[in-house]
Amino acid sequence: MAKVAFLGLGVMGYPMAAHLRRAGHAVTVYNRTTAKAEAWVAEHGGTLGKTPAEAAAGAEYVMSCVGNDDDLRQVCKGADGAFAAMASGTVFADHTTASATVARELYGAAADLGIGFVDAPVSGGQAGAESGQLAVMCGGDAEVFDRVAPVLDAYAKSCLRLGDVGAGQMAKMCNQIAVAGVVQGLSEALSFAEKAGLDGRALVAAISAGAAGSWQMDNRSETMLDDHFDYGFAVDLMRKDLGICLETASEIGASLPVTTLIDGFYKDVQEMGGGRWDTSSLIKRLRG
Repeated sequence: MAKVAFLGLGVMGYPMAAHLRRAGHAVTVYNRTTAKAEAWVAEHGGTLGKTPAEAAAGAEYVMSCVGNDDDLRQVCKGADGAFAAMASGTVFADHTTASATVARELYGAAADLGIGFVDAPVSGGQAGAESGQLAVMCGGDAEVFDRVAPVLDAYAKSCLRLGDVGAGQMAKMCNQIAVAGVVQGLSEALSFAEKAGLDGRALVAAISAGAAGSWQMDNRSETMLDDHFDYGFAVDLMRKDLGICLETASEIGASLPVTTLIDGFYKDVQEMGGGRWDTSSLIKRLRG
């Protein structure tokens, strides 16, 4: 078992760190709001670091799951950042959904210190984090990935290396592009069914076993029909992610016409007051 630090105890990081503890690793946690880290330690044991550097001191592996590029830089760099306390030969694995640009930047900074860096964003939402069934998409050196992958298995349903550093973030962008399209399609189908006078649940039972079936249909159709949107990934976070997708698409010359449209739809949901609703709330636009 390894000595591990986990930085960031939000809705994803809190249960992910807990899975590391259950797997038998010695876990030290850090969170910007110290009370959250204190609650985690009270619930799961382990130790508390008051700064990223304090949490990372002596750790063989450091994981992070924070908000955005700037948050990630903050926990990595500077006198209080994790890199300052990590020894040569250790590994930093970042689960934040961030840009490939910041992943490459931090890979370079880590390499200068002899630290391995893997960008490892995840998919599966809060439910996947709590059940330990996340899809982990990784970019980085093969040797570094091979060392950290057995530790990531504590909360992974799958953990795959897609290529060099940045490839994990690019894969997560593909994931969000695909998810946005599926949610919009499901929203339109259910809204159409309502206006056509069909029973929504009967419709889902009829089509879910065929080509229209999806994770979103299996896990979100009932709550969408009930007009409940307190589940899963928030609209504000999806817009952050789609913004990264669209910016990157511009940089690499990729065309994302549907994603551009759906990003605008999510903006409409925000303007309806739904920034904290989950992403299936796209159907609210169609109901008026």
